[in-house]
Amino acid sequence: MELSDQVFIALPREQVFAALNDPLILQQAIPGCEEIIQHSPTELEARVVLKIGPVKAKFKGKVTLDAAGAPQHFSLTGQGDGGVAGAAKGGADVHLEEVEDGTKLTYEAKAEISGKLAQLGSRLVTSTAKKLSKTFFDNFETIMNPKPEDTSSEEQDF
Repeated sequence: MELSDQVFIALPREQVFAALNDPLILQQAIPGCEEIIQHSPTELEARVVLKIGPVKAKFKGKVTLDAAGAPQHFSLTGQGDGGVAGAAKGGADVHLEEVEDGTKLTYEAKAEISGKLAQLGSRLVTSTAKKLSKTFFDNFETIMNPKPEDTSSEEQDF
């Protein structure tokens, strides 16, 4: 399975890079993430619960970061085990380009799945992966750019 996309984030590139490597931010942004443990600056372990079609699985996996070209470029490789639901392994190349008013993030990811997940069919798995990716970036944007609280309905003294 292959995925690619680009997203605009209204923050400077260095701030986007730092946030994408912050376990607390990642835990809040990754759909279904229960825990992230940082073993080193380049190694993370995560526990994620996902439902793909009729299959609900709890994955435990490891991710390794190669930040040799940071903050312009970095890559991730990882593998996860979901027990009887199956397993996944893959990687992603991420490019961060400074643009007017923020950063353009472009990624290309490849993944291989096995077990029950592989039996669901590539269309369902790819569709779910695209939705999860969109949810991740929506969550990430909300975390990084919180909207000001609406005070228009509150009573104010003048």
